[in-house]
Amino acid sequence: MANLSVDFCSFQSMDVPSRRIVVLGKTGAGKSSLANTIFGENVFKTSALPVSETSECQAKSTIVKGKRVTWIDTPGFFDTGRSEEEMKPAIVKCITESAPGPHIFLIVLKVEKFTAHEKAVIETIKQYFSQEALKYATVLFTHGDQLDEGMEINQFVKQSPDLCSLVESCRGQCNVIDNRYWKNPQDEYRSNEFQVAELLSTIDKIFEANKGGYYSTEMLQLMNKEMQQECMKQSSADVSPDESLRKAKAAVNKKLLRQASGVTTGALLGAFLGGGLLLAGGAVPTAGLVLGVMLGTTGGIAAGADATKEKEAEAPKASEAKEHQQQ
Repeated sequence: MANLSVDFCSFQSMDVPSRRIVVLGKTGAGKSSLANTIFGENVFKTSALPVSETSECQAKSTIVKGKRVTWIDTPGFFDTGRSEEEMKPAIVKCITESAPGPHIFLIVLKVEKFTAHEKAVIETIKQYFSQEALKYATVLFTHGDQLDEGMEINQFVKQSPDLCSLVESCRGQCNVIDNRYWKNPQDEYRSNEFQVAELLSTIDKIFEANKGGYYSTEMLQLMNKEMQQECMKQSSADVSPDESLRKAKAAVNKKLLRQASGVTTGALLGAFLGGGLLLAGGAVPTAGLVLGVMLGTTGGIAAGADATKEKEAEAPKASEAKEHQQQ
C-alpha cells in the first residue's frame, strides 16, 4: 500500500526529500555499474568477473538532476545456490535501509539470449513480488550493446512472452542502458546520456503515479515503529540527525539479524516484497508472523499465527468445494 507519512526520524532534514530506490536482479546483471553510470562516479565497486562484487547490501545517497536519491544496491537475491548465511544479512539490511518503504523497485536484467535459466529468474521475481509492489517497479535492461542493430528494447521484450508479462506487470515500463559501450552521442538511442535521462523520466512517472507515496507492507510499518523508537533513543543535542539515523539503522539491523535465525530468507524476502513464498512446513509467511518472530513480539506472532490458522481452515473448505464441482 502507498504511504505518505513522514519518515521514521522526524528530525531528518526534509529540505530535499529522498527517493529510495531498491535495485534488484541476479548476479552479473550490472547493478553496481548502473549506479556508477547514473551518478557519474564510481560509488560502488564493480568487476568484469561473473562473481558479484556486491556481497552485501550497500546504500548511497546523493543528488541526481536536482533530486535526492538513496540508491540501495543489493546482491543477487534471485540467484540460485546462495546460502542462507550469505543472503540473510543482505536482505535484513535492505529492509532497514529502505524503511519506511521504497519509492521505486528497479528490476535489473541483461539483454541476452532467453534460456530456461532466465525464464526461472523471471518466475522467481514474479513469485516474490505482489501486484501492489509491482506498481512501484520498473524493468531496466543492461548490456544494451547486445541488441541487434536497429533494435529497440521494446522489440526485444516482445520476443519473449515471459518478459512481456513481467514488463506489463510494471505498468508496461522498461528501459535499457549499456554501462560500457554506449558513449556515442551521434546515435541518440545508443547513448547513455540519453538513456539515463529516459530512466530518470520513468522513475519520475512512477513517483507521480503513486502520488509521491512509497511502498509499504505490514512488515515495513512494524519496522518503521522500531526505527522511531530507536531514533528517540539515539537523538541528543550533541549528535547530528544523520548520525542519529545511522546509529538507529545499525541498532535495528543488528537486532533483526539476531532474531532472524528462525526465518528463512525466502519467507523474509517474500514478506518484504509482499509475495507468497512459504515458511517451513507450508505456513504462509505473513509479515506479522515473520517480523514477530524476528522481533520477538507476541503481537506480531499472534497476528501472523491467526492469519495462518484462517488459511488452514479455509483450505479443506476449498478442497471440498472443488470435489463437489467435479462430481
